[in-house]
Amino acid sequence: MKILRKQDTRIPRRPLLWLAAALLFTLPPMFGSLPSWVPLLFLIALAAKFWMEPKGYRLRSLVWKLVLVALILSLLFFSYGSLRGIEPGVSLIVMLTSVKILEAHTAREFHIMIMVAWVLCLCGFFLSQNLAIALCLLIAFTLLLVALIQFHRGSSFAFWPPVRTAGKLLAQAGPLIILLFLFFPRLSTGFRFQIAPQRGASAGFSDRLSPGSVSSLANSSEVAFRAEFPDGKIPPLRAMYWRGAVMWHGEGLEWEAPKAQVALPSTSQGPPHGQALRQWITIEPHDASWMFALDWPANPPAGAKLVPGNYLLSNQPIHKPRRYEVVSYPEIPSNRLHSREREPLLQVPADTNPAVRALAQSWSAEKAEPRAIVNKALEFFRTQGFRYSLSPGEYRKNDLEEFLFHRRLGFCEHYAASFATLMRLAGIPARVVTGYLGGEYNEIGHFFLVRQADAHAWCEVWFPDSGWQRIDPTAVVAPDRVNLGFNSFLERRGGAGQLDSQSVLARNLARWPIFGRARLGWQTLSYAWDTRVLSFDGDEQESFFASIGIAGQGPIFFIIGTLAVTIALLALYAGWTHLRTRPRGDRVKIVYESFCRKTAKLGAPRDPSEGPLDFSRRATGLLPTESDRIRRIAKAYIALRYAPAPDPTMLEQFAKEVNFFVRTS
Repeated sequence: MKILRKQDTRIPRRPLLWLAAALLFTLPPMFGSLPSWVPLLFLIALAAKFWMEPKGYRLRSLVWKLVLVALILSLLFFSYGSLRGIEPGVSLIVMLTSVKILEAHTAREFHIMIMVAWVLCLCGFFLSQNLAIALCLLIAFTLLLVALIQFHRGSSFAFWPPVRTAGKLLAQAGPLIILLFLFFPRLSTGFRFQIAPQRGASAGFSDRLSPGSVSSLANSSEVAFRAEFPDGKIPPLRAMYWRGAVMWHGEGLEWEAPKAQVALPSTSQGPPHGQALRQWITIEPHDASWMFALDWPANPPAGAKLVPGNYLLSNQPIHKPRRYEVVSYPEIPSNRLHSREREPLLQVPADTNPAVRALAQSWSAEKAEPRAIVNKALEFFRTQGFRYSLSPGEYRKNDLEEFLFHRRLGFCEHYAASFATLMRLAGIPARVVTGYLGGEYNEIGHFFLVRQADAHAWCEVWFPDSGWQRIDPTAVVAPDRVNLGFNSFLERRGGAGQLDSQSVLARNLARWPIFGRARLGWQTLSYAWDTRVLSFDGDEQESFFASIGIAGQGPIFFIIGTLAVTIALLALYAGWTHLRTRPRGDRVKIVYESFCRKTAKLGAPRDPSEGPLDFSRRATGLLPTESDRIRRIAKAYIALRYAPAPDPTMLEQFAKEVNFFVRTS
């Protein structure tokens, strides 16, 4: 009786190891989403369990359990101020799981921990849905299955059989998962959802341009969006100006976009000029309404509008990744600039420095043409010792004179803001545009990856004969930044030293071909996961049905069809399983009969009334060169044929021995 009680109070060590490994793979979604103390306490509880279990210790006292729960609730209220919301809820589940780990000691409680761990896998998918997290959670799910198999087969069972069994179960479930994923009717939403709010997602882009607002993103490797060109018409890198926001109100080095934007009427523009560039863009969530497209977008995608300044705004804040199609043209019609529009485009701060005013007015003397004024301004930036830097030092919005005449060191936002201000002082309508420039081409997935580090600002001026024209003063100060892209510019100029050590390490590893290809491959897989799986909503499903010729059917058709195919697959699997699990004696006899046929061909036929032992003695005399193998085969056959439960491993070895004898003799 004492022995039975002892066995019941200790969870076998090997299933516990599998469970612990699974729980470790549920941790990655917690980092960055939950307070750091939550996964830390979770790890401490796991470590404590492995110290306590061999000694028979466990959390027994109800008082201590209540104290721990009260402490957990206090920490959660201190961190969140409430238990409402997905992050406090997940944190509470993690902490209660930690308490359960410390008190578990029976088979029933082990099963409860397995079920709670599966809940943690689901919670992890709520927190993050990127490919790396999905793979971690899949590994965790698999290890939990292995732990359950190991527990029921016994701790003394070998290491690999539970793993193989779990792999077989998942492989058998795979076809059904794919079938249901593709054909089961769904609503308009896909598998992508965002319950937890995005933390810091809006930091990459803003409707305000101030000194340092763009240069602060130079170290960021966060993805802004990905872009495909389905027609194969890819513009050169120097022409990839991804338009994001247009800023009209300027205060020297600080600019701001209008707060309230109304959509442009469809009749406000004539037909665009030049070759159309069609883009598929998948934008990351940023909790604002910004959408991006190459200059110049002609028509807004569904759920968005084209606003004055010819840039796109979403009708709703973008809280989750969004994929849309947009068509851009290299030129837009030169519409007339009305007087009510011209006046705000010429406004400058009243306290503008006289030296700055004098500089701009010197270019516009003798009624110079607007293009000549622009060329003089660009020549000023080209020849007066201006330098491009990621760390130009601190500027204030009214430090225009300091930038133009003294320090002459800046990033793209300094050049765009100062150039636009100078143009307005010279009598030319001007505005500042912010967005991104260039991107990294993925030759495996055939898409461009645009990061926050590619953020850029440029200027647009109004010419009476051609309308708005892009002028990028950064191109005359640092032409390699525009022509080569941000990464190549840094490498050529030795700018990697201005980046953090993690970014420098990533750039150095990328120079190795094997790491470069692996990085591109991972980017491609992540993009496919994002666009083909998470974004597989009702519209994508309809497109898939159309591609295989079954579009237009009602949901009942697909529900019944999916159930019918599922039943057929299950029936096939049941039949296959029945064939594999037929009595082993039949297979032993079949293999032995093939051995007897081979010996007959070699000159040693077996008499029907002859037993296996007598036949082996006679056959070794007739076939002396094969005597050793004949004895081994006969011995194995007798052991398998007359054993109450044949050993599967011995049966496989017996079949291999006979097959080798049949082929080589």
